[in-house]
Amino acid sequence: MEERVKKIVDNFDIEGVVVSAEPYGNGHINDTRVVKSDVLGKERLYILQKINKNVFKKPWELMENYVGVTEFIRKKVAAAGGDTEREVLNVIKAKDGKDYYLDSDGEYWRMLVFVTDNLSYDRVESPEQFYICAVAFGNFQYMLRDYPAETLHETIPNFHNTPDRFRQLMEAVNNDACGRLGEVGEEIEFAKAREEFAGTFERAFAEGKLPLRVTHNDTKLNNILFDAKTGKALCVVDLDTIMPGYAMNDFGDSIRFGATTAAEDEADLTKVNFDINLFELYAKGFIEGAKGGLTEAEIDLLPESAIMMTFECGMRFLADYLNGDTYFKIHRPKQNLDRARNQFKLVSDMEKALPEMHKIIDKYKEIANA
Repeated sequence: MEERVKKIVDNFDIEGVVVSAEPYGNGHINDTRVVKSDVLGKERLYILQKINKNVFKKPWELMENYVGVTEFIRKKVAAAGGDTEREVLNVIKAKDGKDYYLDSDGEYWRMLVFVTDNLSYDRVESPEQFYICAVAFGNFQYMLRDYPAETLHETIPNFHNTPDRFRQLMEAVNNDACGRLGEVGEEIEFAKAREEFAGTFERAFAEGKLPLRVTHNDTKLNNILFDAKTGKALCVVDLDTIMPGYAMNDFGDSIRFGATTAAEDEADLTKVNFDINLFELYAKGFIEGAKGGLTEAEIDLLPESAIMMTFECGMRFLADYLNGDTYFKIHRPKQNLDRARNQFKLVSDMEKALPEMHKIIDKYKEIANA
């Protein structure tokens, strides 16, 4: 084990004698290792992560969110007779009593108890898996329905503020930093035509029609741990982007990446189509998982949230292309432009399917209220 890593691990209050700390996972944001310790001949596992300060400017606020939410969920799991070692993340305190360790290089580290016998998936392998994912994220909303969302810090300010994403796109258009504006006239007009729509949720919140919720903001399949034996969802992970927001955004982002027939960067738009059947499957699971914890206004806006999150993501890809591909990693030229066009194609599909999407939501809303 590297001496630097050993020194970091030694600053956390863990059991046993540490024997190794190996790189773990394939995440792109945080440096992650699995730490093994020997406790009287028995192996004990932990997760050690360096928090990325380039993305999260105030790691101490991130950890305040992290601990507040996980402790709140732990109480709910315990009250329901669940397994508090596996159904919720457990943060290990540093020896100075803080929820993180600040090393001599100014880097912030956290340590978690490793969730045993888990599986995670990067891609949806079956419709049933997508449904289980929906139930898990719906249940996440349910468990946190009475958490005071306004007390959470914004770890990434305006992360899902769609009007602000539109503003950033127009700023990129005005700057045209790389001389690419001439290639994207059609895409810019597509975005401009939906400026009014972009403010839908913000206006509803300002009018008191939407509550502020604890939102995950990265509701991908690989942020759910599954039980290796039963295949059921264990817990939601990757809580760095926990923030105050709108419940619909978590739903919409899942539909954006999951209810499509092609990869996010597919350049052949004839292959990119919105899958209404997967939308229905996810809607069913999410509403069931939320167990009546969402308001009628929130449920009614679920179809619009799918369009909103897809539109927002498309604008982000397009702005990054105009800015010179400075945020999203690319592996080939024009990949961000292909991503933007891909998302805008899905937006168009969803807009055409909107009446059917609302009928689906109404059906499961009635079942949930029965």
